[in-house]
Amino acid sequence: MPLPPRLVEGYRAFLDGRLRREQDRYRELAEAGQSPQVMVIGCCDSRVSPEVIFDARPGELFVVRNVANIVPPYAPDGHAHGVSAALEFGIAALKIKHIVVLGHAHCGGVKAFAEKAEPLSPGDFIGNWMRLMAPAADKAGPQRDLSWTDYLSRLEQANVANSLDNLSTFPRLRESIETGQVAIHGAYFGVATGELLMRDEATGAFVPVTAT
Repeated sequence: MPLPPRLVEGYRAFLDGRLRREQDRYRELAEAGQSPQVMVIGCCDSRVSPEVIFDARPGELFVVRNVANIVPPYAPDGHAHGVSAALEFGIAALKIKHIVVLGHAHCGGVKAFAEKAEPLSPGDFIGNWMRLMAPAADKAGPQRDLSWTDYLSRLEQANVANSLDNLSTFPRLRESIETGQVAIHGAYFGVATGELLMRDEATGAFVPVTAT
């Protein structure tokens, strides 16, 4: 089966447009290697591309994406850990200065967790992964008088806060945060509105980035 025509068309547009404009930058990145200052841990949702949201140039963002932008807690147990490996490389090798956990509205993974959805396959990979959100659900509290939509928004934002907490369980990263070498940030993107909210470290509230 051939590559979808839309991707071929997109690549041709890249060749004729962005590559021509930024050819020197691509050559520089190829020769000197990457040195991004910012790492973004985002969701693999196709509507929430960090490079698009932040209008990033090639080499500016070191991006890790997974279902529901989850950072698992530090677990040196000998198993494979994709997010942990990326954090290790970002901090130790790339000397990242900022880590942004980017959550978003209408997150399918968060909704599946909240609805206790049935497994999509016998492996239930999504279900097992989303169990890492349990502390976030505790942070969000019960639904009570909230509408379902508002509750999901609260849970999505609590999930960002929980991932920020988990970043501090990594010893080397925690030391870098405490000494001011690395700053961590929580962000929340409105898919329908395009609004970006940032988590206020002092209050825990998410406020429009234009107000920070």
